[in-house]
Amino acid sequence: MVNKILISQQTPRVMTPYQTITEKYGVTFEFKPFFLIEPLSSREFRAQRINVLDYTAIVFSSRHAIDAFFALCEELRTKVPETMKYFCSTEAVAMYLQKHIVYRKRKIFYGDGTPDSILALIGSKHKGEKFLITTSDSSNGENLTRLFDAQHLEYRTGVFVKSVSQDLSDTDLKAYDMIVFYNPADVKSLNENFPAFEQGDIKFVAYGKTIVGAMEEAGLRIDVKAPTPEAPSAARAIELYLSANK
Repeated sequence: MVNKILISQQTPRVMTPYQTITEKYGVTFEFKPFFLIEPLSSREFRAQRINVLDYTAIVFSSRHAIDAFFALCEELRTKVPETMKYFCSTEAVAMYLQKHIVYRKRKIFYGDGTPDSILALIGSKHKGEKFLITTSDSSNGENLTRLFDAQHLEYRTGVFVKSVSQDLSDTDLKAYDMIVFYNPADVKSLNENFPAFEQGDIKFVAYGKTIVGAMEEAGLRIDVKAPTPEAPSAARAIELYLSANK
């Protein structure tokens, strides 16, 4: 029986899907991020021996990476040339560049959120660029770099942000019947905060491909996997589970 569900993220702006589930099944939701994203320090970044000026194009997949990139460039007194090209995973990420640069004066391209769309943007026109792919310590961008390798593009990945586990000492995980994880950093935080954690009857939902491996490696039982064609969102996956297990 599932009555109380913990979502390992910030409370979403749009609560409608969760409110619908609450009204239909009587469950309650709580939202608490297990980790935060922080920029690398200049010392941590220098350890990678990356010179931004060696590259002619930057690939961004998150706003956090954009903030970290420009903050590090400023701290390291690296003036990013106006000729730099920016390839972004989505339009929202691309538009965020306006916080740091004059958008209309730069060469900015954006995809639809998939690695394939980035490759389509590069095509033959930008194949000669030297790409710096921004990543986090919990994601190496493997899906994208595999495509870059197949197209023999010149690139390097660079970690610009890191996941920092939250203090969860005031959280009683046994009070929840279901917990939803999205990122390998969620598992890292779980292990750091509760080294003796035993899953027992707690149901775990894994949202996204990258989290599945981390959860299995940690010995966690996954009761629900998403996204799927039937359940494109975590909320829908939970709703289908509750419907099948009344």
